[in-house]
Amino acid sequence: MIVYDTSQFDEQSLQQLNADETSWIYNGLDCCVTSEVFNRLNAVMDDEPDNVRETYNYALDKLAPIMEMSLRGTYINENVRRKSIAEITKDLDELDAKFQRIMKVACQQEDNPKYYFNWNSPHQLKNFFYNMMQIKEIRKRNPQTGQFQPTVDAAALETFAANYVYARPIANFILILKDWRKQLSFLKTEIDADSRIRCNYNITGTNTGRLSSSMSDFGTGTNLQNVNRKLRYPFEADKGYYLLNVDLEQSDARFVGAIMWNLFVEEKGPEFAGRFIDACDSGDLHTTVCRMAWPELDWPEDETTWKKFCDDLTAHGQDSYRQLAKKLGHGTNYLGTPRTMAKHTHTPTPIIENFQNRYFRAFPAIPLWHKTRIEQVRETGQITTLFGRRRIFFGRGGDAATHRKAIAYEPQSCTGEAIDRGLHQVWKAYPQVQLLNQVHDSILFQVPMSEATALVPRILETMQVKIELAQGRIFSVPLDAAGGWNWGYASPENPYGLKGWKGKEERIPPMFRPRKRKSFRDIL
Repeated sequence: MIVYDTSQFDEQSLQQLNADETSWIYNGLDCCVTSEVFNRLNAVMDDEPDNVRETYNYALDKLAPIMEMSLRGTYINENVRRKSIAEITKDLDELDAKFQRIMKVACQQEDNPKYYFNWNSPHQLKNFFYNMMQIKEIRKRNPQTGQFQPTVDAAALETFAANYVYARPIANFILILKDWRKQLSFLKTEIDADSRIRCNYNITGTNTGRLSSSMSDFGTGTNLQNVNRKLRYPFEADKGYYLLNVDLEQSDARFVGAIMWNLFVEEKGPEFAGRFIDACDSGDLHTTVCRMAWPELDWPEDETTWKKFCDDLTAHGQDSYRQLAKKLGHGTNYLGTPRTMAKHTHTPTPIIENFQNRYFRAFPAIPLWHKTRIEQVRETGQITTLFGRRRIFFGRGGDAATHRKAIAYEPQSCTGEAIDRGLHQVWKAYPQVQLLNQVHDSILFQVPMSEATALVPRILETMQVKIELAQGRIFSVPLDAAGGWNWGYASPENPYGLKGWKGKEERIPPMFRPRKRKSFRDIL
């Protein structure tokens, strides 16, 4: 046996080795250094609370179900996909033609039949908005050069639409065109030969511990955690199976409430510490926020109809008032300023200021939580979640950006941890249930159609992740389930889409297409 003392190697001595020796040393270091790192980290955790070790063990345990989910993929109905591509292409061409007629007039090119305004060209957009329309430049730091340069990205276009009345129609038109182009690009994503779309899930892909996803190792698929809801209906269940989508209801907000309960219940009492979490438990928080932000709306007298009322009322683009309220609530919880929230919700800044004043009066623990976390990150530079996951913040302790990251970290991390633990518990308990996708705060399963009625309530019970908070309060996030035969939401145009689970599926299953190829699911 040849013994190599790697501590004595330098660049010159390594070059004198042959290819086999280089490979031996590389592989040996790969194993030994990894083992040394593991032993050091393992020893560190011996001095940590029990929930730190538990969270680490869960991170290892979920490798198996997540790998299985990556290998299985989800069936894509090619006929539906092609039809969608054709429809969106036709609509996009029609929109583009209308846009070109407008821009010919705006750019004084009516007599030029060859003129074409490329709305996807940053150069043309900069020239139009900054030179022709004389809008003040919005600059963004170039990560490669470090220089601040003019930008016309989506955020800049939204700023034009919000702040310049004369630029609003063009900016909104371009945003719509870009959105449709993005939808078309997703539908054209390459899928595998067995008509399934797959992606890679990375359990260490984010600072919060949430999963990230990207194209598969075969160069197909894409990030499946950010699929537009309007584009989900080509995703279908396999023959004999039924899709079940399970969401954590208002998870980030509820974890904010749980965090504040633990922080303040001993000092301030349960009424103060529990006001926000009790509001989450007592009804729809987003509707409550909507009433705080827009009390002047013609709210019905019947409180039970308030959620539907604000969810059906369009506020901006395709966003309802309730959807904007959701953004307002999350943004305010995460230290969003009125100016920033006005930009993201297309709402005048005074409305946001008035809302935040009412919001903080109703939930005074929130600004106190902000202050506590800012002081903590300044003093220690780290935050530990309710599950024992610790993050060290390397940004400046006095920087507002670091403060926002620190405040958002714990509830977002807890949501990811809760959904992954629920996923793992179902995977262990029910081998007949197949995992298809994880979308940050929801899981898409498929279950045998013949067992759906019996399985769904058991799955929901198994997915519950409970935490004991201060003073023995048991906390868990409620689950919302919807079932169907494709991943889109049920509608007259999509009768077999996801529909809220009411104890059993009353719809007659669709006629499934014949399977021509063997799928990865059959191989597993």
